[in-house]
Amino acid sequence: MSLTYREVKEQYRALQQTYDYLLAKRAEFTAFVQAQAITSVTFVGAGSSYCLSEAAAFSFRLRAGLSAMSLAAGDLMLHADRYRPMLKGSLIIAPSRSGSTSEVVEALRILQSDQHIPLLTISCVTDSPLSKSADFPLELPWAFDHSVCQTRTVTNLYAANLLLAAFLAGDEELIIDMQKAIHQGEAYMAHVEESIRRVSDFNWTNAVLLADGELQGLAAEGAIALTEIAKTQAHAYHLLDVRHGPMVTVGPDTLVIAALSDSGIEHQRNLLRDIKERGATIIAFADRATGIPQEFIDLEITTTHPLNTAVRGIPFIFISQIAALANAERQGINPDQPDGLVAWVKL
Repeated sequence: MSLTYREVKEQYRALQQTYDYLLAKRAEFTAFVQAQAITSVTFVGAGSSYCLSEAAAFSFRLRAGLSAMSLAAGDLMLHADRYRPMLKGSLIIAPSRSGSTSEVVEALRILQSDQHIPLLTISCVTDSPLSKSADFPLELPWAFDHSVCQTRTVTNLYAANLLLAAFLAGDEELIIDMQKAIHQGEAYMAHVEESIRRVSDFNWTNAVLLADGELQGLAAEGAIALTEIAKTQAHAYHLLDVRHGPMVTVGPDTLVIAALSDSGIEHQRNLLRDIKERGATIIAFADRATGIPQEFIDLEITTTHPLNTAVRGIPFIFISQIAALANAERQGINPDQPDGLVAWVKL
């Protein structure tokens, strides 16, 4: 058993700790944000944490009613003066596994060199450089991935960002649904893992992940996981956007993982029909049975109980993690030692 696989399988235990920790911080967090008199939120991340920042910014816009954006840390580090005017009145939130990634730490140091911008950090270690620089540090050491590729960490940082948005929005339904997803997590993994492995057991060299809204950032992270763990070309697109050019890359060598929504079923049915006609293998994820004909889908995965749209991201990301591990194993690749990668970048 690889370390990466073990951390994938331990993610729901870590999620419960993250959930309890964030709930205990709820009043302190909301008081902190209110005291800043902010007008916007800016998420800063690199690699996986940038994908999570994209998802989080969407959640804050949609749920908390705040202007929110995400910036790639390397871009911000190189062009801090260009982006500085955009950050006036903003709260910066920086999610990070290590709290030590050079681009993130240096970008924030440059920004803070001549003015104070309120900073909240979420690190998966204690006393990291990011935590020490923060006005409001959050630390989730139980979610730290020791393997190079992030899996458990991704799920926990996504959940933490989503809970922060829910706290500001007063979205009790989302908070309750998060606990539901955690409670059903072990059974969910046990139920779907073997079918994911079975369906993805073919010579695929290309992966396409499709999702909309808050799940699009997670789809992008799923593509990173497939690239890092299995050395597989993988890309993420909005659901219907795959028709606008990327469809030419879809063929018999392609695994498609699609997060379906509750609306526009006919459009989604037609899209999956077109993808299937190109010979791709399709795993469709949905909150409940979608009514899409089974001849267009190789595997349909549903949650045990209906979940808030954003919360569905937690079971959704598991699909690409297992598919990546299965493909790595089929190729004889050690997922714990991806060629040319380190756990976090130190410039």
